[in-house]
Amino acid sequence: MDIIISNSSGEPIYEQICAQIKGLILSGELKEGDALPSMRNLALQLRISIITTKRAYEELEREGFIESYTGKGSFVKAQNSELLREENLRQTEEYLTKACEKARNAGVELDELIEILTMIYGG
Repeated sequence: MDIIISNSSGEPIYEQICAQIKGLILSGELKEGDALPSMRNLALQLRISIITTKRAYEELEREGFIESYTGKGSFVKAQNSELLREENLRQTEEYLTKACEKARNAGVELDELIEILTMIYGG
């Protein structure tokens, strides 16, 4: 599992970790029952504080993506297909909001934007 941390990003490190692990789960690269690196090992690998990895894992657990067991570690939780769909939909809306803002700023009309989206989505 490769996680890349950007110091130039305005996003906190724990959020970068959460987003990348969620992405691996949503894409199917990490599957139900897969073990995550221990908080200590991930912290060493990324050269960050163990407190930061602990916060990321706690957030992932709170959101229902992983489950942790004392003395055993953290594992990818069985995902509810509706929860996965909702998370993917939320991310899609976030990206489309940014795309619409850019299009609006560039003077792209709605019908043009729909045409572009139709071409991209249709292949």
